[in-house]
Amino acid sequence: MKLTRQEEIHFNNQIRVLSDDERIAQMKSFISHGTKSTYDHCMDVTKMSYFLSKRIPLSVDEATLLRGAMLHDYYLYDWHKPHGYLHGFFHPGKALKNANRDFCLNIKEQNIIKSHMWPLTLTCLPLSKEAWIVCIADKICATRETFMERRKLSA
Repeated sequence: MKLTRQEEIHFNNQIRVLSDDERIAQMKSFISHGTKSTYDHCMDVTKMSYFLSKRIPLSVDEATLLRGAMLHDYYLYDWHKPHGYLHGFFHPGKALKNANRDFCLNIKEQNIIKSHMWPLTLTCLPLSKEAWIVCIADKICATRETFMERRKLSA
């Protein structure tokens, strides 16, 4: 994934308010996949979502896409503790609850957060182009992070 220089500047300008928010910075304290923080994972998913939205000929609500992507894993806990194996099923609801508490979300942003683990969470279907893009971007980033970590460990 390579953004053009102009896209990179635009992306950074659009995401700055969220990336500088101290509430979102809390995600830096938790590990998502491998050694990557939840904050860094969410930033990667946000950037991948932006990249996909620019390469797929679809009209999307860019602000909604970026906010939903950045908040999709706003669960704020260490899922590696005991009983973390159920994390995949339950963290979208916890992330949505936290994001609704701390931010004013629109309906699409709520669905992006709630549905990003589809098809694992069968009943939470992505209902917008933005939600589908984040769902796909999350799978791409999580797979890359997981396999890159395994490659580091086996080297």
